[in-house]
Formats: sequence, C-alpha cells, structure tokens
Amino acid sequence: MPLPQEMRFVDLSSFGGPEVMTIAKCPLPMPEEGQVLVRAEAIGVNRPDIAQRQGSYPPPKDASPILGLELAGEIVAVGPGVSDHAVGDKVCGLANGGAYAEYCLLPAGQILPFPKDFDAVRAAALPETFFTVWANLFQMAGLTEGETVLIHGGTSGIGTTAIQLARAFGAEVYATAGSSEKCEACERLGAKRAINYRSEDFAAVIKAETGQGVDIILDMIGADYFERNLASLAKDGCLSIIAFLGGAVAEKVNLSPIMVKRLTVTGSTMRPRTAEEKRAIRDDLLAEVWPLLEAGAIAPVIHKVFAFEDVVAAHRLMEDGRHVGKIMLRLI
Repeated sequence: MPLPQEMRFVDLSSFGGPEVMTIAKCPLPMPEEGQVLVRAEAIGVNRPDIAQRQGSYPPPKDASPILGLELAGEIVAVGPGVSDHAVGDKVCGLANGGAYAEYCLLPAGQILPFPKDFDAVRAAALPETFFTVWANLFQMAGLTEGETVLIHGGTSGIGTTAIQLARAFGAEVYATAGSSEKCEACERLGAKRAINYRSEDFAAVIKAETGQGVDIILDMIGADYFERNLASLAKDGCLSIIAFLGGAVAEKVNLSPIMVKRLTVTGSTMRPRTAEEKRAIRDDLLAEVWPLLEAGAIAPVIHKVFAFEDVVAAHRLMEDGRHVGKIMLRLI
C-alpha cells in the first residue's frame, strides 16, 4: 500500500496551556541515512512534552519540532544504511522529537522490538522511562544487587519503572509519593517503604529505616529536596538528578555532606545524548531488561489511554498529577 503524502500531527499554535494544541496536517517525512519511518499505533505522554509545550524545553536543532518522545507501531519505510530492521517490523522507540503524529522518524539505534505478547500501547509505554532509568540508575549511578535506593515521584512513569527495575536487580527500594493511595501503589510495585511527602519528612524516615542512609537517590525534584537528599545518602552514596520539578537553583545549602560522606552528585537529560550513547542504552535494555518484560517479572504501569484526538485531556491529566504510571495516546 502506498504511503500517504500527508499525516496528522499535534500542532502548537503558541506556547502555553494544553489548549494551544490542535490536530493539523503536514507533509509525511521520509527516512534518511540510519532512520526508519514508523506508522504510530500508540504514543506515550511524558513530562518533557509538557515542558516543551510550555516553552521551557526546546528540541535540539536537528530534531523535529513536533512534540513527543516515544511511540510504538509498524515500520513502513527504511533509510539507507539500515540493515537490521525491515518494513513490517513491529517496534517501539525513543524519538528525538516528532512522536505526536501518525508517522515518526526514528534513528535505527533507538528502536526495540515489541516484547513478546505486548500490544502497541504497552510497548509505547516503555522507551522514554526505561531509557532514562537505565541510563541514570544503572549506567551512571551504578546500582547493584544488595544496595538501597530512594526513588522520588514513585508513581510517575519514571518512578514505577525505577521501582520495578531496582527490585528486579536485587536492590532494596524506598519511594516517595503524595498520598496514602500512591504510597500503597509504590509498595505493591516492590518498594519496602513508601513515604508520603505531604505528611512525612522523607529524610527522617530514611534515617530511621536504614540507620546510615541509602546508597542511591533518583531525584526529579531538584532544589527543594537537595539538602535533604544529601542527608539521606550513606557514605559513598550517589544522588542522580533527572529533573527540576522543585526548582533548579538551591540557595544556602550545606554542601559539607558531599565531602564528609564522599558523595557523588550527577545528572543527565536524555534528549541531548548522542546517537551512539542512546544506542548503547538500547543494547543494554535489549539484553538485560527485555527478558524481564517477556517473563512478566516487570511491566509498564498504564494509568489511562486517550484517543489521539484527546491529547489536550491527556496533558491536563498529566498536569493534574493524580495519575499512577503512564498516560498514553492510541491511534489504532
């Protein structure tokens, strides 16, 4: 079947609230060297999409300006130099941009097959959170069996993924969340103790639970938690920062624990990483994590699935913050 000349996509009339998004049409992109074109069946909604819509997270210069970082569907065209994927393959992938559309270009090094028995919605819920958690918690922070980890935002897409992966690889997990119901969800996923940050001081709880602190903290809050994060780490611990929902500027912070406890503070964003770095993460996921997904040892947590045309409602739910796990868009 010949490809259409146009596709629908989510257009931004300006930066602002969810209402600035509309469904529009644009020419179909075609794959270049090392790329594949995927017909989207499902798309993941993520915090960076919100930030880009608001104007605070611009895409890289060489990326599509269209919103969206992950999707799943069927390859409909391959560019020069792509030999390990073919038209008809069912894949999910991490996009550099452009996923909020009926068709999306993906670098071949950033796509993965559907895990066995996965449909498109479940497959599309994997790339952004699994790439991020693997890179920050395992590659950079070096989480290993027997260590302890504190995961902030335990019921976010990142949090639900991190809890499961950390437990699957033998870590003891603590998490924070904003309600008793969300704390219960974290514990069902494998957290030993979930801390309600609205009614408890997580640093005090971690001290009481562990005595010496945790080995690693995966943090998406930033400045508001920085000093308490340092206090919550054990000697030679690592703070891995992946977002700044609580601000990027920490003032009058006591930095002495970094020296006294020999702490490491690190962080990263996924989008600016090179194609080679993303391919290395993809290869690790395929070797280490895909078998766990196919065995049912871990699974994406999906809160709600919206029709593609209901993207405004999906963003409103994301901003509301009451969800547990992933918010998805379905096209087929």
